[in-house]
This record gives sequence, C-alpha cells and structure tokens, in this order.
Amino acid sequence: MTTNATSATLVEAWLRALVVRDTSEATRVAYTHDVWRFLATLGDAQNLPAARLGAVTPQELRAWMADLRHDGLSKASVARALSSLKSFYNYISEAHGVRADVVRAARGPKGVKPLPRPLTAPDAAAVLDATDLTATKPWVIARDTAILTLLYGCGLRISEALSLSGRDAPLGPNLRITGKRRKERMVPVLPAARKAVDTYITACPHDLSGDGPLFVGVRGGVLNPRQLSGTMQTIRQALGLPDSATPHALRHSFATHLLSAGGDLRAIQTLLGHASLSSTQRYTEVDEKRLLEAYSAAHPSAIGDL
Repeated sequence: MTTNATSATLVEAWLRALVVRDTSEATRVAYTHDVWRFLATLGDAQNLPAARLGAVTPQELRAWMADLRHDGLSKASVARALSSLKSFYNYISEAHGVRADVVRAARGPKGVKPLPRPLTAPDAAAVLDATDLTATKPWVIARDTAILTLLYGCGLRISEALSLSGRDAPLGPNLRITGKRRKERMVPVLPAARKAVDTYITACPHDLSGDGPLFVGVRGGVLNPRQLSGTMQTIRQALGLPDSATPHALRHSFATHLLSAGGDLRAIQTLLGHASLSSTQRYTEVDEKRLLEAYSAAHPSAIGDL
C-alpha cells in the first residue's frame, strides 16, 4: 500500500490515469464530483490517509447512497455515482494497493433502464427533409441534412459524425469510425449519405481540407453539437414530434429499423460499436413492444370483431 498517500494525491493520480485512457472531460468532471462527495462523508476529504480510504464500511457506503436518494437523486443517478466511486477504488487498488472490497463489490439500486425511443421510418424521413425549416443559408441546410443522414443512415453518434475531418471526404462505401474508448469500427455508407455529404462539401464556403473538421459552424470553426440539438428541436416542433426526437434518436432509429427488417443482432452490435451485446439487445425489446402495440391496435380480438 502507498502508506504516505493522501486522498488528494490519489484522486489526482486517478484523474491523470483517466486522461491517459481518453475519458472525456465531461465524464471526468462528473466522476470527480461523485468521489469528492463520498470522501467528504469520511472526514477531511482532501487529507484522508490511504488507510482510511481502504477501511470503508458497508454502513458508510449505504449511508452515502441513502443521502443521495434523500437529496432527490434518481436510482440511475445513484448508480452512476457508485460507478464513479468504483472507478476510483479500482484504480487505487490496482495502482497503489489501497483495497476496499466493500466498495468494489457494492451494487447500486436496481432500476429499469428506459428503452430507446426511435422515430418511425416515415418520421425519420420527414426529419431529413425538414432541415430547410431551420436555416436560411443553403450550405447550412446541406450541412445539417448531411449530418442527420449520417446519424440515421450509418448509426453514428453525434460526436462521431462531428469528429470526421476533411481527410475523410469524399466518403467511400465504407467509413472507419473511432468510437468510445478509441474503439474502431467500419460502417457502410449508403449512397444517399454520400450524396448528402458531397452536396454539403460543394456548397460550403469554407476550406474543409486537411485535418480540420468536415462539418463546420457558420464562421468555419468547430461545430457545437448543441447547434444540432437546436436544429432537431425546431424540426420536431414543426413536425409535431415528441421531445424524444433528438439527434441521438436517429441512431436508435437506425438500429430499430435494421432489426425490424431482419438484421442480425450481432451485425447491428458491430455497426453501432457496442462493447456488450446486452446494449444492442435493448432494441429487440423496442421491436417487440412495437409489435404488441400493432397487434393490440389491429387484431380483431382487440377491436371487438370476434
């Protein structure tokens, strides 16, 4: 054990390790908040000795989670906070010998993870046709159409689409994507998506060559993902779609519509870049739910014709 280490030095070392692992800044901020909140329940959060960190009791851990619930956090938020704490304790156990099996073996509150909420195929198509409602400059309309087409046509995450550089253009029949945890995958690019990107590149007044971003803001700089969220908000209001019709919902739609058309679950997992098949299997539940809804609406026994 690193006997002279304090909580502050161990947290700093852990954060450096997260940077090396290419963990996003937003994740690091959330993790840090959760860990400091827990350490504050043990005493002087900044100056706790390593031995104290390794002597956490089940009662202390349960009390912390109970306090989070009392403060209004959902079960999902408490589970996320526990995941942050486990990340920290896994690191200090492996790198510094500070063991706390109570934390590492703890289980968060059980909760039902909400199912993805995809758009119907007609609604997804309507979204792609409605980008002219959100901008006046033709090249901006072409840009938004190209991005949304990649989300729906290739199942990309927003961050993945916006991480494309000028060197990726023109798009070929396949595209190498670097997703979460720097995991690479190959995704096929439909002709409609290639055409949409080509149209945008031709119309864009800014230089899109080299290592700079392929999709740029109105001044030629990095495009903020919030801009795309605002675009979708305008579209869904104009089309009367629910609040769940977000840019990420197009990725959900990609997976659900593939599955409904007979797509193989393992293949869809690969296309989405899911590390675990369980993440992809959630779309089977969506498909089954939609099938039951259709059955209830159309079967004679459901409408009193028997």
